[in-house]
Amino acid sequence: MPGIAQAQSAVSRVITHRPIRASVRLQALQHNFAQARRLAGEARTWAVIKANAYGHGQFQVARALQGLSDGFALLEVENALALRAAGLTQPMLLLEGFFAAEDVPVLARHDLTAAIHCREQLEMLAAAEARPARAYIKLNTGMNRLGFRPADLGAVRQQLERLGIRDLTLMSHFAGADTPEGIETQRQVFMQAAAGTGLPLCLANSAALIRYPEARGDWVRPGIMLYGGSPFAETPADALGLEPVMTLESRLIGIQELRAGERVGYGGTFTAPGPMRIGIVACGYADGYPRHAPTGTPVAVAGHPSRTLGRVSMDMLVVDLQDMPEVRVGAPVTLWGVGEGGRVDADAVAAAAGTISYELFCALAPRVPMEWR
Repeated sequence: MPGIAQAQSAVSRVITHRPIRASVRLQALQHNFAQARRLAGEARTWAVIKANAYGHGQFQVARALQGLSDGFALLEVENALALRAAGLTQPMLLLEGFFAAEDVPVLARHDLTAAIHCREQLEMLAAAEARPARAYIKLNTGMNRLGFRPADLGAVRQQLERLGIRDLTLMSHFAGADTPEGIETQRQVFMQAAAGTGLPLCLANSAALIRYPEARGDWVRPGIMLYGGSPFAETPADALGLEPVMTLESRLIGIQELRAGERVGYGGTFTAPGPMRIGIVACGYADGYPRHAPTGTPVAVAGHPSRTLGRVSMDMLVVDLQDMPEVRVGAPVTLWGVGEGGRVDADAVAAAAGTISYELFCALAPRVPMEWR
């Protein structure tokens, strides 16, 4: 209906004038991939682009890494098919395998590799008329999410080979590569299961790739490090040689002068200790900024480090403008990344909010305009 289409177009034009935006630096992505490649040694690399490339844009990220990565790891068959339709011919690994019997012939037709992790998937493969040529066998070595017990590996391998799937790789996933617990217990379980099989191995995520060279195997699976996030709570990304890829920035849309004792925002969770100047930013939890981010979460305003004040609202948040008498409405604000407002470490924002940068990136709302450069 023309009336509805016109109204939607008008709404779109209004929304794009709101100052919040996200930008993705593809050169930084490529730099981070080069770091992963260096750490991988002779191992081949799956660039993990699940969850819309951690919120960075599946198609744009895949194109930027086309010709660099040996393959792409993601979740959904439909997203793999969309990449194939866009002309990407690299190997693609479905990290959770397939979810329905009708997916099996699609894997074969489009040369997709699935992780096989349960008996039900084996039954679907057995019932299919066409099957893929290759698969990953996922072993549960202690994560206790997906995977076969190591004792079942021999039987699983035999069943897959009877079905004509002979190009096999063993994989597992570490639960503690980013913690003091480390990987050794799980790695030993995996290596004992893999001994004598002669099969290629795929183990290392970002944390294991950075910290444990013994876990390289034949394929590695870097994820968060590609996007400039640190997998370690105690180590900032820049100390790992990683560059921020996504920037979330907005502008001041209002300024208030507070008297001592006046409170800020819903619930009045921040009280001015004395006269102070505050700024209102066009960014809230409906944009993907964490509502639970407390007073003191880092931001940058017009080149000055600052902090949030009070509770994050749906469409706005408040920042401290103390010692910034020159700042006016329209001043740039960087929420995370490297922007006109300054530099703010996404991991520091996440730590203040009690979460991880993975969640910040993935939670970015569709209403936030995004650009790639």
